[in-house]
Parts: sequence; C-alpha cells; structure tokens
Amino acid sequence: MGLFPLNLVAFPGEELNLHIFEPRYKQLINDCLDQKTTFGIPSFVNSKIELGTEVKIQEVTKVYTDGRMDIKTRGLRPIKVLDFQNPWQDRLYAGGVVELLENDTREDPELKTRMLDLLGQLFEWLQMEEQIEISSETTVYTIAHKIGLRPEEEYVLLQTDNESERQQLVIQHLKKILPALERAEEAKERIRMNGHFKHLDPLKF
Repeated sequence: MGLFPLNLVAFPGEELNLHIFEPRYKQLINDCLDQKTTFGIPSFVNSKIELGTEVKIQEVTKVYTDGRMDIKTRGLRPIKVLDFQNPWQDRLYAGGVVELLENDTREDPELKTRMLDLLGQLFEWLQMEEQIEISSETTVYTIAHKIGLRPEEEYVLLQTDNESERQQLVIQHLKKILPALERAEEAKERIRMNGHFKHLDPLKF
C-alpha cells in the first residue's frame, strides 16, 4: 500500500480534506485514482511509523494548473505498518506492507450515555453546543479531534481496538478537563470583579 505519513492521527470514518502539492504525493494520488486503490496515512506522532488508517479518495474537488490537488478522503480501517520503505519500489512516495487491524465497534450503552452527557457539558462550557452535533450516532472517532486531546492521546485511541475501551478513555479525559474549565471560569470571574466596589457582609465574632 502507498503511504502518506502525517504528523496527525486520522481515524476510521473521519473525513479528511488534503491539499496535495509535493511531487511524490501528487504521484501517489494519481496512482490511486488510476488504479482505484486506497492509501495509508501512518500517524507520525511518536517519531515512528507504525499505526495509521487506510483511507479512500472520495472526491477531487480541484486540480490546479501545476498539478496540485484538493481532495476529500474518508478513513476506512486502522492499519499497522509492517515494512516501511521510502521511496517504495520505483515510485517517488513511501509505501510498504501493512496489516489491516481488527476494530470492535460494539459500544457499552452505559458508557455511551455517560460519555454523551460529559460531551454535552464540555460543548456547553465552550459555547459550541450548536456547532457540534451530539446524537446516538456519535462515536469516539467522530469526536476525538474536538475534545482537546494531545496527538499522543489521540494515538492511544487509535491503538485501542474496541469501542468500549475508547469510551472509557474519553470519559476519563472529560472528567479531568471539565473541573479545570470550571476553575478557569471562577478565576475569570474573580479577575473581572477585581477593582470593583464590593458589598461585603461584616464578619461576626
């Protein structure tokens, strides 16, 4: 499989828009279009090429006169890179042997309810509840980029091969950051009140 390493985590089911401008990746995308094949996006977030996601080109939205392209892709399955070669065979781009990984998408209903409740609280704090839809179709992969995870933490989600464990990881993360948001809001209010006249009840001893 041809490979397009990026310093980010692409998830199965995620729609990712890419601007293709390097000659090697213009060649990769043209090969995929001609041969109707997919390519892989290994996540180079831990200074190594190991895990990533197989992606499919959904649409080429624009082709520039110099061959650059804007494309829409969709993540399919998690992959493990077993043999990374750069360049690959007689091509300009990287590639190698990959293993398609198993991914158990079965959810834990109780964890799902808890996760959605915490997500609602987070997006309300951020005043983003109208911009990000939460529904029964929401999965960890669909919200992973929207909850303030570091790339290394997103990589752990990609490493985790079942949805219920991913739900637990997201819940743990949300339970840590929500109190921090509350403390930040309280601090902002104290700063806002500093210098204003205050009505204080006298202490009684």
